[in-house]
Amino acid sequence: MSFLHTLLAFVVALGSLIVIHELGHYWVARLFGVKVLRFSIGMGKVVWSRRFGPDQTEWAVSALPLGGYVKMLDGREQDLSGLAPAELKREFTRQSVWVRIAIVAAGPLANFIVAILLFSGLYMVGVAEPSSKVGASAAGSPAAIAGLHGGDRVSAVNGQAVAVWSELRWQLIQAAIDKAEARLDVERPGAGHYSLLLPAAALATLDLEGDVLGKLGINVGRPPPVIEEVVGDGAGARAGLRKGDLIVAVDGRPVADGPAFIGMVRGSPGRTLNLALRRAGQDLQLPLTPDAQAEQAGKGATAVTVGKINVYVAQMPDMITVPSSAPAALQKAVAKVWDTSAMTLKMIGKMIVGEVSWKNVTGPITIADYAGQTARIGAASYLSFIAFISISLGVMNLLPIPVLDGGHLLYYSLEVLTGRPVPERVGEIAQRLGVGLLVTLMVLAVFNDFARLL
Repeated sequence: MSFLHTLLAFVVALGSLIVIHELGHYWVARLFGVKVLRFSIGMGKVVWSRRFGPDQTEWAVSALPLGGYVKMLDGREQDLSGLAPAELKREFTRQSVWVRIAIVAAGPLANFIVAILLFSGLYMVGVAEPSSKVGASAAGSPAAIAGLHGGDRVSAVNGQAVAVWSELRWQLIQAAIDKAEARLDVERPGAGHYSLLLPAAALATLDLEGDVLGKLGINVGRPPPVIEEVVGDGAGARAGLRKGDLIVAVDGRPVADGPAFIGMVRGSPGRTLNLALRRAGQDLQLPLTPDAQAEQAGKGATAVTVGKINVYVAQMPDMITVPSSAPAALQKAVAKVWDTSAMTLKMIGKMIVGEVSWKNVTGPITIADYAGQTARIGAASYLSFIAFISISLGVMNLLPIPVLDGGHLLYYSLEVLTGRPVPERVGEIAQRLGVGLLVTLMVLAVFNDFARLL
């Protein structure tokens, strides 16, 4: 069932974005009077089609679910002999170079517009996110060395205001890509405002795959380890734990937050722990012996023995929702799409020169996995994921690679500069090189997908 859920989330996300991309080409072609012969979802052999409209455009589904295309009346692909002069005027290559540029650019532009609309809607509604409050940093980590404390709230990075965790992560990734230092403006409870520095050296060597902030020693701020509920007659109830108890220390070691306490319990099956806790203003000491229980990490994995005490402990971070007015939401959405596009291009550039690992190239398996995960989390996460994929489609299609929209835009740009089209022979050679490059990238992406799974 989980596989079907993931597959459906992937098909809906990518399929809808491909349709929107191709509709961009279609609408602008029709706007300028160019005749559209076929609108296809998928490539290769047509498996289903119907004809609609005054031009009897063929709307088709093709066998290979790899993108789509809009086929226009084009003298390079069809025999135009016998066509009436009125029809010849609607042929693609007979249009001015600026009309051809508009038609080709319309696909990626449609993807950017979709992303802007999705982000605008999310910003207007407001999405509950963890705040920029941080937890305790691991000793020796860049964050600990910089002086970041558990409970600090980061209010800005390099002068850019941050309020939620995703904004903090975004700004630090930007600094890492630029190999620049990150100056953090921090609010510390009871101690005022501080300015801390994460040096460029700590960010320049950062692996941007996975938990980027965790690698810096920056973790989501969690609440103190307060017992929220004691269940049944488990080890917690037998030890005398009660709802509202605040765990201060375990065996003399201070407990930073709920997850830290859970980790101590899980790592101590059958071993008696000495708890220091605070109850209704009084300090108490209680012995606690977690029950030993076998637990499997996943299907086929070896079972491990962990400690369980049958209590619920506070773990949820501070969540904030910041709705925006329509104009402010639109402005933020445009900035988000611009910044994401720029960061994507920077990452590609750094991969080309070897400064960023090619492991960051992801393929359909990873995208499908993220689609399933975000769909399970909720509508806001799923729509945000679709917006990011839409931006990626727009950026990738604008790369100057023959076969892609960006390759055609390169040809037309050269035509604007030289006053004549790119020679047909040159176009054919470039087309073959472009296909080879795309196949190579696809193989790399799928290889990285399987490497992550393994």
